Parts: sequence; C-alpha cells; structure tokens
Amino acid sequence: MNKLRFRSGQVQLVKCRVDAGTVIEAGDMVWLDGDDVKPASAFTWTTNLATTQGAFAAKFIGVAHQQSKDGDTSPVSVDVSPLSVYEMDVPSTTYEVGAMLGPDESSSALQNQQLETAVAAAAIARSVEFKATASGTLRVSFASAFSAASANVNAAVG
Repeated sequence: MNKLRFRSGQVQLVKCRVDAGTVIEAGDMVWLDGDDVKPASAFTWTTNLATTQGAFAAKFIGVAHQQSKDGDTSPVSVDVSPLSVYEMDVPSTTYEVGAMLGPDESSSALQNQQLETAVAAAAIARSVEFKATASGTLRVSFASAFSAASANVNAAVG
C-alpha cells in the first residue's frame, strides 16, 4: 500500500530492525516485538478490540517511513515524534480536535494504516482537526510508547 501521508511537523526517525519474513509498508503503524518492528496487523488479537488496542498501545513505536519487503533485513526508519502530523484513513463520522484514536480492526486483526475512535488507555493518536463528516481521512498526531515526549501512558522512562 505504501501510503506515507506525512503532512507537517517535526519528525524524529529511529532505525529499527526487521525480521526477514516481515513485510512493512511506508505509512504502517508499527510496534516493537522484542528487538524487531512489525506492522499492526501482526499484533496478536486478544479478547476484543479495546483490549487489543490497549495491548498494542503499550508496544506502539511509531509510523514506518520506509518499506521492508519479504526477505529484507535492513533496518527501517520509524517516526516516534509526537509533533508530526499524518493524514490517516478513518471511518466516516464526526471527529473533534483531540479525539482519541487507536488502530481499526478487520476480522479480528488490527489494520496497518487505519484508525478509529478508542478509549484513552488504548489510544495511540489524537485528531488535530475537526471534521463534521470525515471523508475517509483525518489529520492526527501519534503518541509512541517509546518517546519520552509522548502522551502515551506507557512512555515513561525507567
């Protein structure tokens, strides 16, 4: 899909390892599994969406800025900055500034590049614009669990 829709703000890229069998597209929300990053769709589904989103938030590192094809082992750049703004896919509904969002799901699996409304404990992003009826995309800022500057409740150091 490779839809990196960075729109504005300060980017902070970190280089993350990727397993040879992991496929990541630019624009994917990724999480840290041990010492490698994986796309949201590779996260293990638990009881329900809210529980899965909460567990994902604790391991969410950021948005991939590079793709990694099957067989690639080169590290990829991942944005961990809470100051960058991305335009992400969302279900069509009304979003207020500050609306909390987590990864959307499809058939009991998280989606790599789509968000939906989430409770605070499970949120990884906030809306940075008001949309009366979002036309499929919304501008958001992310909260990495691995950035001390982030609002993610899991971002504490130490």
